Amino acid sequence: MPSSNPLPPKENALFKRILRCYEQKQYKNGLKFAKQILTNPKYQEHGETLAMKGLTLNCLGRKEEAYEYVRRGLRNDLRSHVCWHVYGLLQRSDKKYDEAIKCYRNALKWEKDNIQILRDLSLLQIQMRDLEGYRETRYQLLMLRATQRTSWIGYAMSYHLLGDYKNALIILDTFLDQQPKGNFDYEHSELLLYQNLVIQESGDLQKALDHLQKNADQIVDKLTWKENLGSLHLQLKQFSDATRIYEELIRRNPENTIYYKKLIEAKQLTNANDIVNFYLDYSEKFPRAMPPRRLPLNYATGETFKSQVDKYMRRGFTKGVPPLFVDLRSLYTDPAKVAIIESLLLQYVDSLKSCGKYAESEKNNGPREPASALLWVYYYLAQHYDYLTNTDKSLSYITSAIEHTPTLIELYVTKGRIFKHAGDAEEAYKWLDEAQALDTADRYINSKCAKYMLRANHIKEAEETCAKFTREGVSAMENLNEMQCMWFQTECALAYQRLEQYGDALKKCHEVDRHFSEIIEDQFDFHTYCMRKMTLRSYVGLLRLEDVLRGHPFYFKAARCAIEVYLHLFDSPLKDESAEQELDTDNLAPSELKKLRNKQRKARKKAEQESAQAAQAQVKKDQHHKSRQQGDVEADAPQLDELIPDKLARVDDPLEQAIKFLQPLQTLAGNCIETHLMAFEVYYRKKKVLLMLQSIKRAHKLEPNNAKLHSCFVRFCNFMNQNKVELDPAVAEVLKKQSETLFSAKEAKQLNNDFLDKNSSSMQAVLEGAKMVYFLDPKNQKTALNLICSLDNKFKDVNIENCINVLTALKQGDFGECEANINEFKTKCNKLFSHCSDFRASDQADESNHKHQGSDTSPCDCQIVNDDQIMSFNNK
Repeated sequence: MPSSNPLPPKENALFKRILRCYEQKQYKNGLKFAKQILTNPKYQEHGETLAMKGLTLNCLGRKEEAYEYVRRGLRNDLRSHVCWHVYGLLQRSDKKYDEAIKCYRNALKWEKDNIQILRDLSLLQIQMRDLEGYRETRYQLLMLRATQRTSWIGYAMSYHLLGDYKNALIILDTFLDQQPKGNFDYEHSELLLYQNLVIQESGDLQKALDHLQKNADQIVDKLTWKENLGSLHLQLKQFSDATRIYEELIRRNPENTIYYKKLIEAKQLTNANDIVNFYLDYSEKFPRAMPPRRLPLNYATGETFKSQVDKYMRRGFTKGVPPLFVDLRSLYTDPAKVAIIESLLLQYVDSLKSCGKYAESEKNNGPREPASALLWVYYYLAQHYDYLTNTDKSLSYITSAIEHTPTLIELYVTKGRIFKHAGDAEEAYKWLDEAQALDTADRYINSKCAKYMLRANHIKEAEETCAKFTREGVSAMENLNEMQCMWFQTECALAYQRLEQYGDALKKCHEVDRHFSEIIEDQFDFHTYCMRKMTLRSYVGLLRLEDVLRGHPFYFKAARCAIEVYLHLFDSPLKDESAEQELDTDNLAPSELKKLRNKQRKARKKAEQESAQAAQAQVKKDQHHKSRQQGDVEADAPQLDELIPDKLARVDDPLEQAIKFLQPLQTLAGNCIETHLMAFEVYYRKKKVLLMLQSIKRAHKLEPNNAKLHSCFVRFCNFMNQNKVELDPAVAEVLKKQSETLFSAKEAKQLNNDFLDKNSSSMQAVLEGAKMVYFLDPKNQKTALNLICSLDNKFKDVNIENCINVLTALKQGDFGECEANINEFKTKCNKLFSHCSDFRASDQADESNHKHQGSDTSPCDCQIVNDDQIMSFNNK
């Protein structure tokens, strides 16, 4: 790189050696050469040497010194592109991408054709999605290096990402025309498939089809080629060609369910009987394939369904297929099919017990079924009745299965799941713990057991359970954080929230948020790799995934927990510990004084432990820092602020912190009504009336009859009535018009009464309406309680989840002081849901635990369940 302030030959040779040492990561040698230049009095303020010394120090982890030297070098030579480039590299290493882009642009003012600076700038622009700037930079690189393949591809991709498909295709065509003929390798094939992707996204499907057919010999990935060909034929309604291609694909892979569905579309089959016959034909062609036997059950009805599901279940029970119920669960949306399945299952039990066959009429036909068949029928029945919320029958069948084969882990897992669905998280965790003890080498069972422990608020036990599979010498919690184990951290956060340890809950939520930031930053490594390796379709998919990354369910759950905690901290801020210690202890009763002393002692002990842990962590950091100075290793990313639970829980602006978690959800999870309901809660507390209106409008568009949305309407209406005088006239006019559209400009009380009359049979709706009765006039407490606490036949949705929601509302004070009503409601619910621990009296809970501990029968069930199978009341 030519210098704006050139050195004489000897020093210039040393400077070049500094550059080579930096490239080869020989940082200590680079510092030696820099020292030789800077010790010369004539060049002790040479800007580029100072900048390179700073860059080298940064690679050794000495950031403060690095910035000092680089800024000093820049002050001494503001016209040096080297100094600006180095300053940009420093900013980039600290993830300050906007500042780094500014530095690179300043560098290009003095060296506009520098290839390396342009490349670095293009990487930052695509990372920050500055697509217009990225296109300009890629054009400059193409002009400077027109012979390089990546120059053409990068420029074409910049147009593609901007949606300018025409220019992107012109550039790709121009580049492909320049390529030598006959040199068809995998990278060339990938480029052609990428070109076809651009054509398809442009909307010219016929051109995309012609392109695929023309380049068939040059495309190596024949499976992708054929799948695209079939899809294009289908979209162009060329059904005969599509039929031929999908028949070939099914012959290639008869287990792919998508091929069958596409073939049905190509054959234009719409009648359910025709579709069933289609699958039956293919089940004869491919007798070992699963889809032709399973998929017709979605369309068959009556006797046809009965005969087909009979064959399917018998095969599963004979072979011993544990996930058979999971496979058939999608059929349970049809009550008629559920009744057929149940009648067959009960028949199997009776016949297998009496004659070892699935039907009495077959007892003289062939050999008996294996003894395990009865076990798997019991297992299925337990899951069947659990799904139908018949807990007693479910427990009866799973107990029979355990008595039949007490060594099968899946049985214990299912029993734990049954208790979880019944509302007894403690009992569920104990059975899963037993299941984990049966096979301590099974990571799946270990993880599921840990999840159940967290749901039962046993955080320490869950950490110890996970420690069996984490790195030795490091605490399990720390190692799981390093591995970005977000399901564990989210469940931890929810457990801490239930335990009212809000600082620890927020710490876990912030850790999950940092994981997503790290994932977004990690894509930086792929910008050059994918362009070089020509994995262009995957690269475009990666960029589009990263753009919506925070819409992932993992982030949603953590953000929801954080927002709920911050809202609680705003409504009920934590008391100042120093103020608590200054209480007048002389006026306290002895029992209260004892409680206070115990609480203070525990707080001091916890503070001492945290202080010791922080000191130990600092020692490790210092040792790590020292090892970096001694070895030629590249520095890690900048150290983030330490997450201290107490500091997080005592933040000055909890609503602003909540908004930081909320904003990504509003952008990427706007199709979920919970996002807008949470937004309303935040803006209601901030008294931002237009943002409140925006939130309820978006929620109303998604689900206008949502019960929680109604309570937002009532509070919004009441807020407007109370603040009419303070509102700006223009804002008041907007609110008036929107109110007429949303709820006919009714008064809050009338709006609530109409809602209660309309939804009197819904427990969930009446709960929100009753809350608003008390909210609008606390004198109507008795009326509100009578509305929700009577569990008679007027409600059609009396279930564990809704009852727990009512109990939570009563305990949180949404109806004021009502201890007697709480106990009465728990008694009523306990009669309906005897297994749910939330509805037991405290003495019953103690008795249940004692009974369990004294039992000879070990609890046993711990299967990992997907998040979509976890019932929402366990999150309360």
